[in-house]
Amino acid sequence: MNLESQIETLKNAIRDVPDFPKPGIVFKDITTLLQDPVLFRRTIDLLVVLAGERPVDRIVAIESRGFLLGGALAHRLGAGLVLVRKPGKLPWKTVSARYELEYGTDSVEMHEDAVSSGDRVLIVDDVIATGGTAAAVGELTRGLGARVEAFLFLAELTFLKGREKLPGADILSLISY
Repeated sequence: MNLESQIETLKNAIRDVPDFPKPGIVFKDITTLLQDPVLFRRTIDLLVVLAGERPVDRIVAIESRGFLLGGALAHRLGAGLVLVRKPGKLPWKTVSARYELEYGTDSVEMHEDAVSSGDRVLIVDDVIATGGTAAAVGELTRGLGARVEAFLFLAELTFLKGREKLPGADILSLISY
């Protein structure tokens, strides 16, 4: 099976959920892909290939589906795992950033000691839509002195132009819609 057909198989396994979480939004549900052990393994294998030979000290994973991909990638790449969560969910001192979604505004937090100056990080999430969440996480990470090597996504909703919120960044996505 060639790379293009492997990616198409993954794309076909992702379920569209119309009008979630709000009317007019078509949510990309990756749980259907994750529940298949062969497809989940293939997803991680292909994301590792996509990440390439970048030196990475930490995987910064965005809540919540980014945790699933980020944990597996951290293990495979021999990197530490940093969790970025909604406000009030982390038990230690945090830094935060506010951002806009395609359907409102929100904010994210990470522990203030999660990354250090000079750490090389890969920011991971399941989907890049408008890019607001990823941009906020990049801001948090860089604000703590770490260097963002790349942003890595399973899927990209290209029509929402999320890349525009990440100027100058290396943006990697396996699947495009």
